[in-house]
This record gives sequence, structure tokens and C-alpha cells, in this order.
Amino acid sequence: MTLAEIISSYRATHGLSMDSFAEMCKLSKGYISMLEKNENPQSKKPIIPSLETLKKISSSMSIDLNDLLSLLDGDQPVSISWEQNKENNNSKAVEIPVLGRVVAGIPVEAVTDVIDYEEIAAELAATGDFFALQIKGNSMTPRICENDVVIVRKQPSVDSGSLAIVLINGEEATLKQVIVRPDGIMLQAFNPAVYPTHFYTCEDIKKLPVTILGKVVELRGKFI
Repeated sequence: MTLAEIISSYRATHGLSMDSFAEMCKLSKGYISMLEKNENPQSKKPIIPSLETLKKISSSMSIDLNDLLSLLDGDQPVSISWEQNKENNNSKAVEIPVLGRVVAGIPVEAVTDVIDYEEIAAELAATGDFFALQIKGNSMTPRICENDVVIVRKQPSVDSGSLAIVLINGEEATLKQVIVRPDGIMLQAFNPAVYPTHFYTCEDIKKLPVTILGKVVELRGKFI
């Protein structure tokens, strides 16, 4: 079987949309679509998935990587070279919107307050869905300053210690370091003298609510 057939069959058997399967794999919907069609829409060449991609797919299917590899027929190429994978993904930059603000009740995709665009590498874009956010205020100084831009991968949870964009009680989204505890989460600023740490219980998280919109993966300083 080809990887395209395996993915298509798995989605059909488990009643999964492409969005759902992409989220499970922590890959973008666009890349999953290319894998199923086995064609890069720009180069029109067959897709050559990397071993890292196959690991994510096998993990999402709850099978061992070797078991997935054993299902692939001899005509399915797999990239083990960074250079080959770079070429396969066409390595052209991908544009993502820079949002001035994100508010409650409006999906990130529907926000019209787009103030600029940033480019990210195609390799990074293939790992999920991204947006950028312009920072307001000085809660994260001196590391992150007002008007800087952060690149954010959309995801509903993060590991403890990660920087994340968080929406609290329907207010405008804020950037904070998230400390995960069994009884809730702490949101820490880099400027604690002015902005104290806030703790939210598991009950607070549900009632307010406290919603993680995504993980910050890159900072781009701006001199304005």
C-alpha cells in the first residue's frame, strides 16, 4: 500500500475528517491533503514523506513505526535526508497573517483585524496551522517588547513552561508563560514586578473560561 492509501483508508474506517486527522498527527491539513493525493500542488511531483512525518502518523494511528513501514509497498519512497525532505516540501516561505488582536468568540481564522503578514519556512508550516500576533504592553519585557511579533502554532494545550497565547474571561488574548499544575495553571509574566503571577484552578479554567489558543514558537523583534 502507499501512504496515501493507508491514510485514506484509516480516515474512512474511523470516520475522521481531514482536519481531525491532521490535528491528531500534529501536521497541517494542507500537508495531509498532499500526502493523500501524493502530489505537491506546486511542483506536481510525488510527495516523499520524511521519517519524522511517518512517526507522527504512526503515533496518531497507535501503531509502531516499523508496523507502518511494513505496510508500505516498494514503490513508496521515504526521505531520510534533511536536504531531500527540504526539496520535497519546496521550502518556499509561507505567508501567515499578523493579527492586531484576538478576542473571545471569534475563531482565529475569522479574525479580520489583520495588520501585516509574516513568512515562515515551509518545513515549519507543514507541522501545523499558524498565525502571528503583535504584542501589546510590557508584561514580557525585557525579552519580548511591545510591537514585537510572535509566531504561534494553534493548539489547545502546551507543556509546562511553554509560552502561549491565552484568552481569559473573554478578554483580549495575552502572551504568558504557562506553568501546568495538577490543580490548575499559573500564568507568569517576564516582568513580575509590575505584572504578578495569576493562578487559575481547574474550575476557573472551565467557568471563566481560560483558553489556550496556541504555543509561541518564534519571536521576531521589531524596531518601530
